[in-house]
Amino acid sequence: MLVSQRPEALLLLVDGTVFRGRAIGASGITTGEICFNTGMTGYQEIFTDPSYTGQIMTLATPHVGNYGVKDDEVEGPRLSIAGLVVKKFSEVWSRPGGSGSLEDLLKAEGVVGISDIDTRKLVRHIRDNGAQNAIISSTEMDLEVLKRTLAAAPDMAGLELSSKVTTDNEYEVGSADGAFRVALVDFGVKRNIERCLTDRDCRVRVFPMNTTLAAIHAWKPDGIMLSNGPGDPGAMPESVKLVRSIVDSGLPVFGICLGHQLIAESMGMSTEKMHHGHRGINHPIKDLTTGRDEVTSQNHGFVVRKADAEKNAGVEITHLHLNDGSVAGFRLKGRPVFCVQYHPEAGPGPFDSRYLFDRFVENMRSAVRVERAQPLNA
Repeated sequence: MLVSQRPEALLLLVDGTVFRGRAIGASGITTGEICFNTGMTGYQEIFTDPSYTGQIMTLATPHVGNYGVKDDEVEGPRLSIAGLVVKKFSEVWSRPGGSGSLEDLLKAEGVVGISDIDTRKLVRHIRDNGAQNAIISSTEMDLEVLKRTLAAAPDMAGLELSSKVTTDNEYEVGSADGAFRVALVDFGVKRNIERCLTDRDCRVRVFPMNTTLAAIHAWKPDGIMLSNGPGDPGAMPESVKLVRSIVDSGLPVFGICLGHQLIAESMGMSTEKMHHGHRGINHPIKDLTTGRDEVTSQNHGFVVRKADAEKNAGVEITHLHLNDGSVAGFRLKGRPVFCVQYHPEAGPGPFDSRYLFDRFVENMRSAVRVERAQPLNA
């Protein structure tokens, strides 16, 4: 049986670099910041991670789509990526328990992509020249037209995106009689964060990013979780104010990725755009509190400025990225507040960092003990 050739598609970077290949997914044009992920597995979890909102994803692994998709392997309510770039794309899939093809999912959710390009060359180009805006088109091949469209696309620096992915309404997960009550502020939360908490006997109430400390306190939580999410933390002044009030509440707090960055901003530490970010499932981290190294899953294009963290007397840096020495985690001295830049829930990925959820639970357990030990007012 003859297989029809896919239509032509084009990838144009803002620096003028052009790649020509074949269309995958939906027909059309899409723009976003181009990035790459070095993970060899877990493409569905990557595509549904809300932190990737506004980004065109390049996968370094050469074959994509061969195991299809599965309904329970999602990290968000929809595909979050702005576009997809791969080398070889498989319409044929085979997997026990699978629910369909990646091609059908991309089309159903309107994600434009391109295949049959040299992704090794593209990844090297991003590493050398930095993350930048790009455009994929399978319907318009005129470079001058595409350049004008690309020039109008917003830069990731200064862009607030969490409001596009946060929940509209509060909701709860986990056992109603869980041992601990966790208020989770959703800046673009991954479902596996919720799972890691409910697996530890937590009742979780998820709040939208525009919630108030009063609304959180009204639920009477034992601790507060600040989720991951997309965009520039420096463009989120209202969220920084909320996080500052949360940090000052005295409750145990655990921040992941964007949550980590917002805690830093709330404490007067700046965040900055990275050259091309950390994205993959094999990033080495050292836990300075134990001396142990761990392999981690990461996805971020912004980082806490190390000089700011080092000179902040109220901060102890607890984790460092071993490749570049960047700040990967810190805690607030004298407060039950800590955070990390990477993803301990890692779905999929290594389990090395799951202990951080146990630390959070222990902080809540200790706080409950202290509260119960307080004498009653006369």
